[in-house]
Amino acid sequence: MATTISRNLHSLSKPFPLRFLEKYFYFSMSLVIAALVVYGFSRTIGTRLLHPQVPRPLLLYFHAACFSLWPLFFIFQSALVRTRNVRLHKLTGWFGAALAAVMIPLGCTVGVLMARFDLHALHEPQHAGYVLIVSLHDMLAFTATVVPGILLRRKPELHRRFIYIATCTLTGAAFGRFPTDFFPPLYFYWGVDALILLGALRDLAVTRRIHKIYLGALPLLFATQWAVWTVADNHWPPWERFARAIVG
Repeated sequence: MATTISRNLHSLSKPFPLRFLEKYFYFSMSLVIAALVVYGFSRTIGTRLLHPQVPRPLLLYFHAACFSLWPLFFIFQSALVRTRNVRLHKLTGWFGAALAAVMIPLGCTVGVLMARFDLHALHEPQHAGYVLIVSLHDMLAFTATVVPGILLRRKPELHRRFIYIATCTLTGAAFGRFPTDFFPPLYFYWGVDALILLGALRDLAVTRRIHKIYLGALPLLFATQWAVWTVADNHWPPWERFARAIVG
């Protein structure tokens, strides 16, 4: 009891911005991420999904439904933590684990499917390799962060950061649909990195040090994103041949 009171008094002694970052950063960012996703996809959902000139594969609609659930689930889970419904948070966390288990193979499958669609239905062979490498990279980044987040669910400080980074990695598709005034072609990963960097800056402001998860995740993401950009921008022949072999 004395320890809890001491922590509360220490928290109240902090300036309001720091108290806000400490308590409401992840919930606030869940709302920001949802808004960014809605804005990004609102620019293309009509022409590419709801009223396409060339019918899209049916699996793409299932993909859209599953991946739309994740930001909503992240908001819900963040809200449960803020309202101290930890028991319900843990219980519904199993739904998130099941959803992630569906999203990973689904994302990879749809990446191959849409690359094949661009090649055979839209007759855009130069776009097929780009679609494939971006899709597979994003699923790899999501898997590499969401799986540790699930496994480390009993360690909140690790769990919340891994899940936050995993959610950020899914925003690449939304940022890629922003106007080119925001991000030039192939530079949409700047948006993803900015969201993750905000998490690192939050830690620096609140605890005066950047958590080791951000120190490890950000350089790795920068490196893999740079590789994706280099391969896609230069139409690297070995990758183009591999992509053609995959999509058929």
